[in-house]
Amino acid sequence: MTTSQHDFLVFIGRFQPYHLGHARVVARALEAARHVIILIGSAHRPACVRNPWSFREREAMIRATLSPEDNARLHIAPIMDATYNDDLWLANVQKTVNGLVAAHHAQPHRPPRIGLIGHNKDHSSYYLSLFPNWSSVDVDAVDVMSGTEVRDAIFRADAGSWEDSRLSITALAKNLVPEPVLQFLKAYTKTDAFRAVRDEYDFVRQYQAQWGSAPYAPMFLTVDAVVVQSGHILLVERKARPGRGQWALPGGFVSPTETLRESMIRELKEETRIKVPVPVLAGSIVAEGVFDDPYRSARGRTVTHAFHIHLNPETALPKVRGGDDARHAFWVPLAELDPERLFEDHYFIIQKMVGQMS
Repeated sequence: MTTSQHDFLVFIGRFQPYHLGHARVVARALEAARHVIILIGSAHRPACVRNPWSFREREAMIRATLSPEDNARLHIAPIMDATYNDDLWLANVQKTVNGLVAAHHAQPHRPPRIGLIGHNKDHSSYYLSLFPNWSSVDVDAVDVMSGTEVRDAIFRADAGSWEDSRLSITALAKNLVPEPVLQFLKAYTKTDAFRAVRDEYDFVRQYQAQWGSAPYAPMFLTVDAVVVQSGHILLVERKARPGRGQWALPGGFVSPTETLRESMIRELKEETRIKVPVPVLAGSIVAEGVFDDPYRSARGRTVTHAFHIHLNPETALPKVRGGDDARHAFWVPLAELDPERLFEDHYFIIQKMVGQMS
């Protein structure tokens, strides 16, 4: 084992999937530190084109590439996104690292030496400057690849084309990922989970092709309704792609002939048939906010304006039923929200608007 200046090196990423660029960073970290902590981001998110694999699947990819001896020095933990709340994300990282260090630092007579390691290559590596109490180790970014490149290689083949040797997973990804990850991906392409995400990928590709001749990438404006009553929030089940079957806030695209508020109330009424008069809904708006994470929608740059409607407590929740783009409409206790079931960034919009932390 190396006599390094670091007891722990921390590597943060989404690893969607774990590719050769990641593997180079991990190899360097194992050479330079007694222990390596890998924090897998975007944990507990629904499967989608940008996040196809669960935390457990990504952990398995990483560990499959390492020896038992290296795995013994590797500590992996999930980190949830905290979109629209950087301080919460930073606190989660600090708490997770502190817990792992406390469990594995065998020299309590001196403080642990902790560092961050990664490729300081672009905006996705901005986190390297967010922890001034930890040193930073930059790994040479030569030939660094992106997860997007790998995902495109995996999902770009059209349905029914995988028998073509030119479009096999081996041909598409063999130079991008370690061999154990390639074997995982080969098995993955035979699953229903792969087919569901590939269908989403095809939908998004066709959707974006409609704007292929535009001089600039389009930007879309939508509205969402965050309707809360008696500790319950009103959600819908999406009927169409993207996100078919996922839970979502009622909402949709802004009409060119309506104000944002008018579009929100129209979409709310169309999708939920909520038995509350329009003047009461409009008069119950207590807050509004803009949500503009660049990656919030797979369809393209989409900014949403959300309205928090707080209805007065009653003995019964207003009756609702699905309509328009919603298969179902229903009330969910705030304490029972499941981030793995919620569409796009809607879980984080709810957190921000309602202050419901979990």
